[in-house]
Amino acid sequence: MTNTRAVHGVPNRIGHDAHAPTPAFVRESGLSRICNGVHTAVTIASTAVIDPLETIDAQRRVVAVLAGAQILGGIGVAAGAAVGSLLAADLSSEKFAGVSSAASVVGAALIAIPVSRLMDARGRRPGLILAYAIGILGAFMVVAGATMRIFPVALLGLALAGGGTTATLQSRYAATDLAHKARRGRALSTVVWATTIGSVLGPNLSSPMGRLARSFGVPSLAGPYLLTVAVYILAATLIALMLRPDPLITARTLRAAAADRTTTHLPAERRSMRGALAIIVANPAALLGFASVVLGHSVMVAVMSMTPVHIHHVGGTLEIIGIVISVHIAGMYAASPLVGMAADRYGRKPVIALGAGVLLTSFLAAGTSTGHQTTQLALGLALLGLGWSCTMIAGSTLLTDSVPIEHLPNVQGTSDVLMGFAGASAGLLAGVAVAFGSYAILTIITAAMIVPLLIVTLRTIRSLPTRMSA
Repeated sequence: MTNTRAVHGVPNRIGHDAHAPTPAFVRESGLSRICNGVHTAVTIASTAVIDPLETIDAQRRVVAVLAGAQILGGIGVAAGAAVGSLLAADLSSEKFAGVSSAASVVGAALIAIPVSRLMDARGRRPGLILAYAIGILGAFMVVAGATMRIFPVALLGLALAGGGTTATLQSRYAATDLAHKARRGRALSTVVWATTIGSVLGPNLSSPMGRLARSFGVPSLAGPYLLTVAVYILAATLIALMLRPDPLITARTLRAAAADRTTTHLPAERRSMRGALAIIVANPAALLGFASVVLGHSVMVAVMSMTPVHIHHVGGTLEIIGIVISVHIAGMYAASPLVGMAADRYGRKPVIALGAGVLLTSFLAAGTSTGHQTTQLALGLALLGLGWSCTMIAGSTLLTDSVPIEHLPNVQGTSDVLMGFAGASAGLLAGVAVAFGSYAILTIITAAMIVPLLIVTLRTIRSLPTRMSA
């Protein structure tokens, strides 16, 4: 029987010595195979070689690959989002224009279920490839439905195209698997930041792709989905070829080695959303991170989705709407590396509290502005994006910190599922609030949702013995 040795210096979730160098993955044939997601068990031999620099290099490579795929995925998501409502209106009527975004959001939430379960069983790489593959199929169906002018086919395609959104959301978690706890926020925020590039490029490529599509006999509004197909294929290929070793499988193996186990078995029990929720509810820190993600995303979607309507009601042009939404998107992503660094330096909970405060300020600025006061409204939407970034990045990182690695994919997937449904519901209910009330009333409602998050977070911060324990 082979002897094993503990791998010391693996930080936080993997080991116990937070001050020792971060170890590499163990260079042994069984471990190499499991890191590629081939086997579900590995024997760590006594001759295993530990090279601290290799884990650091592997983490850098993982983040770089995920960021590259995130740019491509972001292009595909944004290109489709720019014309989705117009395509739905063209194939049906204006009454169904909003159904396109709802279909994509709900689709992304549902797709997160099989994707997270595949990640749990086989690693991050197969899960991300599955998400992009579903997105490719969906984009093809949108093009086919538009060409044949069959709205139900296009609508189903819009839902399946949400697989790209699932991939971009799950990628942020994949960036944290091998990261030291003290740098986990930065790793996650780097992948989130990469979305900025895709979000800017995607809509600007919609018009050229529309013209190109017409030359092939495809409706111009379906043209951007041809781009979506192309970039999703590139993103999936990048993940398949370059995301090696698989970060989740490697992290699990290192954790087992640190625990001095001869054989590591990947979890074989069946996962469920109910089980994930039980884990979240039983852990106050995980519950706070989960609440931060879901509530921050919900209020952002509610206010953002109704801002164009608010501007349009007073005769605002599409150009003004485009500027305000562009400023909002910049607020969401541009500062994300700084948010990640703050979460690492000052703690997750203080950044969540900061995000809640920024969101409340954004509601005040946006809610007290008329549709004519473009500058004030743009400021409010920029702050809305920044507040979302703080609650999303710090909340996601806190959730990751608080859950054992064997349960992470299931818990993270469940969080994204509920976040998606909460966002879709908030968008629909926001329309009702504005229709029967006003944009200002909507911001009051969203503020009422965030105040409890701020209060609870501040209380937990005061109860901490040290700032860095957050």
